[in-house]
Amino acid sequence: MTDLSAQSLDDLTLDEAARPKAPPVPEATDGHRRQGRQLAAIHRHYLMEIAQIGAVLSRIEAGECPPDNLKRIVLSLDMAENFRAFGSLCGRECQILKFHHDIESADMFPRIEAAGGGKFREVVAKLKAEHEVVHELIIRLGGAADALAKDPQDENFVQAAITFRKLEEVIRSHFGYEETELAEAIGYYLGSI
Repeated sequence: MTDLSAQSLDDLTLDEAARPKAPPVPEATDGHRRQGRQLAAIHRHYLMEIAQIGAVLSRIEAGECPPDNLKRIVLSLDMAENFRAFGSLCGRECQILKFHHDIESADMFPRIEAAGGGKFREVVAKLKAEHEVVHELIIRLGGAADALAKDPQDENFVQAAITFRKLEEVIRSHFGYEETELAEAIGYYLGSI
């Protein structure tokens, strides 16, 4: 695991240009591809949860309420559980996302790599490296959200919003890459997820 904690927020990128392409799976059928696209359905759920957080931030950015009212707004949403259980906006969603990535890295990716005879090694390595960037952003968002909860100043809100937007951008890009490159392999080698 790479230590990304010293990198600036701007440097926490996915280097999309360096993404390898997965080899085709000639034996894969349309049925296999449909099974492989189940990953996209899981990802859509995470993106909906993240969109709820974005909606709260957008309300504040639009001036509908000042940042010091953030906790009251969040507590009026279903996401109130996050503040109570985790002390931050992204708490549960970010923990679940990290768990999802841990399962992929520890189980799904190695199985695809082994079943594909190593043909997916480069794609799997890139996806795992992207998971590390996502996890570092989750850690940073947790810190920014904690700072905001303790001191709801404009500067703390801005930092939390910038960190959240960066995380959201990275997650969307990562999910798209993963879904595009692994749909055939997931369906053919794993049957489904």
